Amino acid sequence: MTPTSQHHSIDYVELVVQDLDAARRFYGEAFGWTFVDYGPTYAGISSPSGDGSEVGGLLLSDQGRPPGGPLVLLYSDDLDATQQAITAAGGAVIQGPYEFPGGRRLHFTDPSGNELGVWAAS
Repeated sequence: MTPTSQHHSIDYVELVVQDLDAARRFYGEAFGWTFVDYGPTYAGISSPSGDGSEVGGLLLSDQGRPPGGPLVLLYSDDLDATQQAITAAGGAVIQGPYEFPGGRRLHFTDPSGNELGVWAAS
């Protein structure tokens, strides 16, 4: 199956990480992500659809990205279980969980200091 991109949709998210092995381990343990390795400085994030496409990547860099970039939000069917998985994998929950009009949400940092959020409908 050939993946289909949609006009003006978010197609790929790339995270800058300081330790590629630690990032793969963290996201694999916390969220079950799998990766396609492209050498010592890049790993593609495999789509959960299993169609062979990628939804993002991990880029090894000691430079990082400046603060103030976009916030990536993930969805969870069970926010409390996701919070436990984040901390068990070595991440740090830095805000929440808290309620908002659409459900509940938390923010966390990965081992490289990238901040992401996770939300659930209830």
